[in-house]
Amino acid sequence: MVFPNVEASSEHKYDRKSELKAFDDTNSGVKGLVDAGVTKVPQIFINPPEIDPHKTSEKAEFIFPVIDLDGITMNPNRHKEIVDKVRDASETWGFFQVINHGIPVCVFKEMINGTRRFHEQEIETKKQYYTRDLTRRVVYNSNYALYSSPAANWRDSFFCQMAPSPPKPEELPIECREIMMEYSKQVMELARSLLKLLSEGLGLESNHLINMDCAEGLGMICHYYPACPEPSVRPSIPTMIS
Repeated sequence: MVFPNVEASSEHKYDRKSELKAFDDTNSGVKGLVDAGVTKVPQIFINPPEIDPHKTSEKAEFIFPVIDLDGITMNPNRHKEIVDKVRDASETWGFFQVINHGIPVCVFKEMINGTRRFHEQEIETKKQYYTRDLTRRVVYNSNYALYSSPAANWRDSFFCQMAPSPPKPEELPIECREIMMEYSKQVMELARSLLKLLSEGLGLESNHLINMDCAEGLGMICHYYPACPEPSVRPSIPTMIS
């Protein structure tokens, strides 16, 4: 397979629009560049100096709420304590992390492995899913906002809407089909549990938000970050991850 030359070059005028299209037309993403032996990070992945998030002089540290759900069904007092923590975190921060939520570690690990299997399979096999048509059942591409962001992120992704109208099993990539169905089932169960806690935190019946259909949707997006040929260049990666 021949890939267009999208490596940064000082010898040629940089035509960002053309290089973005050349990259997108490979239908192979960042992983395709790496597999093809690219030795320099293409210019399309490098942030302009004025918005480079790596150049900030101060490193912010955030301590956000972590809520332990362990024992929530065992003791009414423990249940109330968790409801209070969920309400306080929601009012103060707008989000929180939960631990001991009941989803087995093995499910998380297999979901990660399934994502890796999809992205690391033969290019020609996964090309069938490459699209920018978000109405497709399974969408694989590199950078949702490829043509509008200041710099493309050094990652590939695939997305699937798993609820309320999930794809048929045969529409999902075989490399991660079973774990996607299992993981989405587990996440939906956790979502319903959290919605009950939020409802109670608002002083409502526990099923109030569920009855409003707040538990009807689930989108699953699986990112993959290939090895970078020039780590010192620091290609664009969302700052919340890097």
